[in-house]
Amino acid sequence: MNARASFVVLLCTAICVACRNDMYNQPKKKPLAESEFFKDGTSARPIPANTVAREDAIEDVAFSTGLVNGVYVTQLPLKLTPQLLARGRERFDIHCAVCHRATGDGDGMMVERGFPRPPSFHLDRLRNAPIGHFYDVITNGYGVMYAYASRIEPADRWAISAYIRALQLSHNARSGDVPPDETAKLRAQP
Repeated sequence: MNARASFVVLLCTAICVACRNDMYNQPKKKPLAESEFFKDGTSARPIPANTVAREDAIEDVAFSTGLVNGVYVTQLPLKLTPQLLARGRERFDIHCAVCHRATGDGDGMMVERGFPRPPSFHLDRLRNAPIGHFYDVITNGYGVMYAYASRIEPADRWAISAYIRALQLSHNARSGDVPPDETAKLRAQP
């Protein structure tokens, strides 16, 4: 048999084998169909906890984007609580401190290893920036900082933004900013 005939036989064999419908007709469940496999009788599974949604309908534009009519929001869209700041600090230490350092001055470990230095959060430009700016930068990235939208859920992005504000306030605090009863407690400590 010559090479051309061998090629034709091989091609016909490949075509005949590839025509099977096993891949198309494989066992599967359609979304929301009944299933005997799971105890609840459905084939659809609940979304895992802390999953970051992509392309969901945006109900609260300010919460989801940090913008209202293309302008950064100036007020935190969540209630500011000690728990929110603690969560923000935890998330900041995990995701941000490697570049921005725990103090927010921009001299983190990655900078020590040659990564470009991010700006300090204590510059006047960033101290005066609306809180929506920080949320937007965390969400979409800026300069060499990549987007964290797929890594950090929106509530945690707001918690980090609130914590950045707390860092800025603590860095530029004056003794007059401390309430008198707290000043007395501090002076009473050895």
